[in-house]
Amino acid sequence: MYAIISSGGKQYKVQEGDIITVEKLGAAAGSIYDFERVLALGGGDEGLNIGAPYVSGAKVSASVIGDGKEKKVIIYKFKSKKGFHKKKGHRQPFTKLKIDKIITG
Repeated sequence: MYAIISSGGKQYKVQEGDIITVEKLGAAAGSIYDFERVLALGGGDEGLNIGAPYVSGAKVSASVIGDGKEKKVIIYKFKSKKGFHKKKGHRQPFTKLKIDKIITG
């Protein structure tokens, strides 16, 4: 069974036991985080269940592994013949989750 969830403006297809990285959540490591925004459920006995916009009563429970930062992305601006150079870096924070169970409701 799989579910499609929405978090941080992105959508993720998850199954039980998957490890995913999502936009940083305000949850401590070792805690449980529940996703209420389940867009679709599939792979079960009743086939594909698509929400409008969310599946009522469905929930995905995940345990928080920890936080981290992605690799650095370099932003470099340059204007020819002007002597203008600007270099800037960015590391996007993320939260790593392990999907425990999918509750159909």
